[in-house]
Amino acid sequence: MSGLKLAIWDVDGTLVDSRETIHNVMVETFHLSGLTPPEYDATRRIVGLSLHEACGQLAPDANADDIEKLVADYRNTWVRARSQPGFSQPLYDGALETLEALRQEGWLIAMATGKTRRGIASLFELHQLEHFFDTIWCADDGPGKPNPYMVEQAMGALGAAPHESLMIGDAIHDISMGRAAGVYTHGVTWGFGAAHELEEVGANEVHHDFSSLRDSLLAFEAKPNA
Repeated sequence: MSGLKLAIWDVDGTLVDSRETIHNVMVETFHLSGLTPPEYDATRRIVGLSLHEACGQLAPDANADDIEKLVADYRNTWVRARSQPGFSQPLYDGALETLEALRQEGWLIAMATGKTRRGIASLFELHQLEHFFDTIWCADDGPGKPNPYMVEQAMGALGAAPHESLMIGDAIHDISMGRAAGVYTHGVTWGFGAAHELEEVGANEVHHDFSSLRDSLLAFEAKPNA
């Protein structure tokens, strides 16, 4: 099949502003283990990794049992956070309009996220986005970022080739995953990653607002070896 266009999206920090929530949950998680919680700058650098790898990086002296406790506490703390009155993870301005524009232009749309299926279900309860996604790949499905697995699976599920596909994400792990899968990569700076960090890991483009990103996506033409 030819002539396809596939946009593969990260979620946290790209479509949804979860910066404050993720950091607060991580701080509470570390408090539960009596550990010094990470600063925000440390937390933002692990977003997108598997929970085990993320906790291992944030607590390098922790043993395997300690890491398992951190992972379990993080998940449970997230559940409690989501159940609180007024819990909110807003979409970034322009996110919904960009998804709608891609759909109107006949794009295929995929998700590649470090969230669990449970986390994705919670997202869809907050924001009615499920109908946009033709395939969804997450932390429960296999190797996490920056392994190319989720991008490769998304392309395989929809019959798209690397030159027909784009990865959009805010973290270095998103860009590294896309590069490893051989797709064109768009970094965005309104989430967890800084522009220079995204550039350093090889983002093909870096965008500072959804207007710029949307214009670039809609101008994309699938070409071999793009």
